[in-house]
Amino acid sequence: MNIDPRKLTEVDRLIHEPARLLILSILSAVESADFLYLQRETGLTRGNLSSHLSKLESAGYIEIQKTYRGKIPLTICILSETGSEAFQDYREQLKYIVENTKDTRR
Repeated sequence: MNIDPRKLTEVDRLIHEPARLLILSILSAVESADFLYLQRETGLTRGNLSSHLSKLESAGYIEIQKTYRGKIPLTICILSETGSEAFQDYREQLKYIVENTKDTRR
């Protein structure tokens, strides 16, 4: 095993949570996404999605814009520069772990 064991603990736990990882994965592939789109794509409840978005916004990983489409409220989510860098770092950390650990399948 060629891995530095400390690399395993350096994974960004905020991103590592499955729902937030899914949200950031979606946002990394689009310019922006509205709340309903994210809800539909992630399968999360309104409250659960809102909670995860708040955590990502507090960390500076996403920007949330509240606006209207006509008279209907619209929440737009955008991956921030900080979020983009953190997501890329997370991907590189996982790649390092995968490449430097033994495949245990027989």
